[in-house]
Amino acid sequence: MPATRPVLICRPGERSRALAAAIEGIGLPVANLDVMSLEPVPETPVLRSAWLDFDHFHKVMVVSPFAADCLCEALDRYWPALPQGATWYAVGAATAETLHDRLGVRVHVPPVQAGEDTSEALLQLASLRDLEGQRILLVAGEGGRTLLADTLSARGGRVTRFSLYRRRLLPPSTAMQARLAKGDFLALVVSSGELLEHLARWCSETTLNQPLIVSSRRLATLADDLGFCTPVVASGATPAALAAAVAEACEPEDADVDHDDLEKG
Repeated sequence: MPATRPVLICRPGERSRALAAAIEGIGLPVANLDVMSLEPVPETPVLRSAWLDFDHFHKVMVVSPFAADCLCEALDRYWPALPQGATWYAVGAATAETLHDRLGVRVHVPPVQAGEDTSEALLQLASLRDLEGQRILLVAGEGGRTLLADTLSARGGRVTRFSLYRRRLLPPSTAMQARLAKGDFLALVVSSGELLEHLARWCSETTLNQPLIVSSRRLATLADDLGFCTPVVASGATPAALAAAVAEACEPEDADVDHDDLEKG
């Protein structure tokens, strides 16, 4: 019998559609909690001036696909021809794909042996160990963790941060609040610590015992601290990786999952 309870996702923006499609592709219904929006920040005179110095950076590090989109749009305005010479880095595969597709640049991502797409994993790259005297541009949103900037600075880098967008947390709809509290879903998929902490306020003991899929070991530790039982750690934050973890977490009687489709993703 087809599954009637949905897999709940909370990924904002365009990326939610790709994740929903990957999970629906293995035969499971999806509902988006719609609890975060991403908004570009207005460009200030200081930032406009800083864009003109873009060709002075030795390394450019981008933390998310939305940050990559905002960066590419700014470069289109200020640099008809992309400056050459910088080395590009991305925290995850989706961000790297956005940069490559829009700018044609080669992008370094976390090493495969790290087993996950995280800031901690990216910092394991040999080319980021000794940064003495190098100018590094960190492209991100407002707020968030300071691990990348702090670590790059401690390794000798001269870090400039461009905060190009802001995240706005939203409450779930009344219906989704009830679904969360009752545990009326197959699995909950979360790839952000900020979102996990935000959703915890609507979670009951029943919710905490439902399958939770996270995208890193760091998030699994946070989930444990919040009381979630045995979170499943996906191999990354890509739609295919998260969908594979959903298939692993859901009981056979919950859904008829075609594992061959996962290989195609």
